[in-house]
Parts: sequence; structure tokens; C-alpha cells
Amino acid sequence: MEAGIFFPVTPILWSSNFKRTHCPVRRSFPRIIRVSSSTSQGSYRGPKPSRDWVADWVSKNDDAVRSLPIYVGGISLLLVLFNRTVSGIAPVADASSSQSRADLLTLGLAVTNVLAGLVWLSIKPKSITPVNPQGVACERICSSLPDIVKSELLWVWTSLSEVTCCRSLVVVYDGKCIFQVGFAAESAEGDGEAEHVEAGKLMQGSLYTGNLKSQAQSYLANLSLYPGKSELPFLPSNTQAVILQPLGEKGIAIIGGNTIRGFTTSDQAWISLVGEKLDATLLKYSNNFQPTAKLSSKGN
Repeated sequence: MEAGIFFPVTPILWSSNFKRTHCPVRRSFPRIIRVSSSTSQGSYRGPKPSRDWVADWVSKNDDAVRSLPIYVGGISLLLVLFNRTVSGIAPVADASSSQSRADLLTLGLAVTNVLAGLVWLSIKPKSITPVNPQGVACERICSSLPDIVKSELLWVWTSLSEVTCCRSLVVVYDGKCIFQVGFAAESAEGDGEAEHVEAGKLMQGSLYTGNLKSQAQSYLANLSLYPGKSELPFLPSNTQAVILQPLGEKGIAIIGGNTIRGFTTSDQAWISLVGEKLDATLLKYSNNFQPTAKLSSKGN
């Protein structure tokens, strides 16, 4: 659709006595609108996204591409042997012959191609997919927290669970576990309840002390590779990644994800900002926390 608008242009004379006024908008000005027949039929003539056909073909034929160097190297070997046979040159390599030197170089390149193809076939990237947490769902929140703090904690959980791969969240502040939500490991008693967070034992571990000492976010991208995972028995056994976000000098937020390296760089930066906001709220109302705080549980 092409449209043209024509209206008279009047120069504006600026002076020191100029005052800003609202001018009425002219509703009747000449317009010329031309609509092509192709537009009425619903065809689109705008820019279209470009596609990388080579990349698409390679991704769809991954196994064939990885085997391609083996075929190229094997065919090159056969061609060199065939050329050596029909050319009438002695089968024994002669260093003084230029043909022999060229054949040796070609054989070396062919063998290199075959070895490269074997390496490509043996090394394949492992597909990373989200897993279903092996645990029970729970929602425990400190009963003595002010309503505004409870709302803040629930907002943090909702934001993390909907935007990132977070499936578990534990907040320990001022020596107490004030919030546990999402999936948790099943209790050792086998009663179907979620495993409770022992704040005292957690605070003695190297993960907690090291995180508070550095005052920097710690990202365990593949939790199974870290021996410190034994300090987090309350998380599901198949938790893939964990972020330890310090909350000032009094607490820590433990965020468990269901995907290896599932938290992106932007997720980590955003979680740091959320942690600062949560720390400010908890620090503001920490004097109102009762010493005998308990967790009220919702769900299993």
C-alpha cells in the first residue's frame, strides 16, 4: 500500500514574544491513497528473513557431514593407487621422482582426512534437555514474616520459575530458613514430605561460607561435577544447576535449575539485581522477625 500526504508548509517566524499555543488540527487535507490489487489478496512484499541454507543442510545431515572426510580420504587413496598403477611408474617410491613425492604428499593428506572423519564421528556434542525434578513440591514460608516480605518472596519465586529454568528456591536469612518453595528432595522418613532445610548445618558448609565471604554470585553450571552438592541435600537429587546468590552479609538464596548450564548470562545478571532488591527488603524488616520463627507449609 502506498500513501502520499500533501499539505502546505508555512514558515514560522520566531520572536522573543513567541508563546506556545495549541493549534487546531486540520481534518480536511488532500490525501492520495493507492491500494494495489496484490495487497488486497493478502500477499506480503516486505523484507523477508534470510536463511542460511548451508547451515540448515548441515544441521539436518549431521551424520553425513561428519562421515564426509572419511569418504574423501578413502576415494583419494584409491585414486592415488589407481594413478600409480596405470601411469607405468615403478611401485617402489623413488625419492628422486617428482611423481613419487607428489603421491606421498597426496597419501598423507588422504590419511589425514580419514583420521579427521573418525575424530568427528567419535566426538559428538551431548544434547542438553531439561529434566523433571525427582522430588516433592512444597511451599514453606516463615510465619512471622510481615505480609510485605511474604509478597516479595512469592514475587521472586514466580518471576524466577516463569522466566528461567529455576525449579527450586531456598532463602536462608539471619540464621533461619525463611522460604522454601518449588521441588525439594523427599524426606528420609518416607512420609511424602519435603526435606527440611537445616540452616545451621548449611551455614557451616564451604558453599555458604565461601559465598558470603566473596559476596559474589556463584554459578554451579553442572552440579553433578561439584563435590559441594552434598551440602544441598534438600534439593532434588537430579538438580542440574545451582546459583548461590548472596543476600548482603546475612543470607543467601539457593536457586536450583532443571537444565545443565540453563541459566544464561542475562539470567545471572538479573538474579543479582533481584537478590539486591530482596536483601534490601529483608534488611528493612529483619527487626520484626520473631526469634521463634517457624515455617508454615502448603502442599506436599
